[in-house]
Amino acid sequence: MTEHFVIKGLVGKRTLSGVIVVRGAKNAALKGIAASLLYRTPISFTNVPEIEDVSRMVEIISGMGARVTTKKHELTIDATGSIFTTVTPEIAKRLRASIVLAGPMLARYGHVRFPHPGGCVIGERPIDLFIEGFEKMGATVKRVGKFYDIRSSKNGLRGAEIFFRSQSVTGTETFMMAAVLAKGKTVIKNAAMEPEIVWLADILNTSGAKISGAGTPTLMITGGRLLASKKAFRVIPDRIEAGSFLILGALAAKKLTVTDIVPEHLESLVELLEYTGTTVTRTKDSLTVSAGKGTKRLRAVNVRTHEYPGFPTDLQAPMMVYLTQAAGESLVFETIFEGRLNFTESLNRMGANITMMDPHRVLVKGSTKLHGRRLESPDLRAGLAFVIAALIAGGNSEIHNVYNIDRGYERIEERLRLIGVQIARKK
Repeated sequence: MTEHFVIKGLVGKRTLSGVIVVRGAKNAALKGIAASLLYRTPISFTNVPEIEDVSRMVEIISGMGARVTTKKHELTIDATGSIFTTVTPEIAKRLRASIVLAGPMLARYGHVRFPHPGGCVIGERPIDLFIEGFEKMGATVKRVGKFYDIRSSKNGLRGAEIFFRSQSVTGTETFMMAAVLAKGKTVIKNAAMEPEIVWLADILNTSGAKISGAGTPTLMITGGRLLASKKAFRVIPDRIEAGSFLILGALAAKKLTVTDIVPEHLESLVELLEYTGTTVTRTKDSLTVSAGKGTKRLRAVNVRTHEYPGFPTDLQAPMMVYLTQAAGESLVFETIFEGRLNFTESLNRMGANITMMDPHRVLVKGSTKLHGRRLESPDLRAGLAFVIAALIAGGNSEIHNVYNIDRGYERIEERLRLIGVQIARKK
């Protein structure tokens, strides 16, 4: 039987308080696991979030032949033995991010076979940039049924100049890892600049790679030998989880401190929160949100998602809930994914006033009182947005399909109860 959350709404009152500790970044941990294929030694990670997506990636790489040992928030991966180089459709469906395995597998073993990705709730993730990039590095690509069969030459991959027509986080990470073992120099232009990419480049460089430019639009990688790890690497804090909790606190807390974070990674969100009337205070590793002085209402603001350092698409759904409580009209422009605004229909059924203008833009009119209801979590980020909406609504809400929330938020109900949320997980 599937599980669901039951949440008692606060009817718009700000009663929560306390400290919430942020876990390691999902999108860093997943790529760190993939990078283990580049090593001639085992590699260890600490501060690993205990979430479903990490569990799935561990299952995938274990099924391919790697040896994985785990303990609380720690992972050690030994991929020094033989590896099965086919990503099955079952694997691809369970974890879209599994495509990032193609880069290190092709670079090390000279072969990878993976299916065309499908079934994405929040829009397609184009395969063309991967095919074109591997061909530029000297690989041959054949379509065999539902699979792409990719092989390097006998001499392995060669360095190349790769230009992305639009920035791609997964593409940047995939080709950065492939280039680590390719012969010669690879230049990636219009590269994504997310903190998780910088972290990945740092751990690879510490292990013997030669990568420069991480965090800028141009990456340069000089290929070399297999990497060796001499220490455990700490996964950076999850900026999306941190931002989600900041939005929750801004709506429902007297005062909430979100700690164990890198505040610089959240500048685009903090600027919007402060503009709309939320008070934000900073330390070197925490942000605290509280209501502004008096009873001043939040004010509307336009939001446009953008690649880092712009406003993250993964915070668009929680921010949508925030804007339902802001006085005035807010235009939200989702520039990254199509289909990522469909969850707003459920918010309207709770009492929000959101108009879909086109597949990428909605107009939010606030402020509106929300009321509790039964909700189905369509994806990870919208699921968390529903938790926030249920929390500020009147009455009780049920949120079903919570597996989607568990994919990226570690035991969220236990952590929310510590700051005063009345939430229960039920079957």
